[in-house]
Amino acid sequence: MDSHSPFVLSTHDLGRRPGSMRTVQKVIGAPEHLGTELVGIEAGSDLALDLRLESVMEGVLVSGTVRGIVVGECGRCLGPISQPLAAEVQELFVYPGHEAPEGEDELPKLHEDRLDLEPTLRDVIVTALPFQPVCRPDCPGLCPECGIPLAEVVGEHKHEVRDPRWAALEGLTGDLAAEDN
Repeated sequence: MDSHSPFVLSTHDLGRRPGSMRTVQKVIGAPEHLGTELVGIEAGSDLALDLRLESVMEGVLVSGTVRGIVVGECGRCLGPISQPLAAEVQELFVYPGHEAPEGEDELPKLHEDRLDLEPTLRDVIVTALPFQPVCRPDCPGLCPECGIPLAEVVGEHKHEVRDPRWAALEGLTGDLAAEDN
């Protein structure tokens, strides 16, 4: 664990006294690859942490909120999006030697009175990202025929679509008109 990482917090001042608590409010740079293919938080952009570290019998309970700006691509029109994200954090970091109860996932551990928030923040933020990000709730998307963004279209937008199965018969209308003359 890199003690100089902005994601590593010291819990030394809490001791092992259940009930002792302190707050952490700071802004740190986002780590690499914090998101999905379409949407995420850019590396180095601000993540605002508003956390409470509370000593409990098993370890240190971290709870609070992380805020950042999500950027990416709209899933309907492929336009750029930028929107705020606030995600709730709640994670128990256990003291060394404390094991998770049978059948439960292993809990993150404290190392020399320090905890590493990066994996927890990554899990919280990625699961809070929108599954289908949109630039706005009523985004009409792209025209399936020509691909232009329908939000930019003024008036009615139509394409004459002919069924390719009838294409051979279209030539007959010209032949029939010539025979009638």
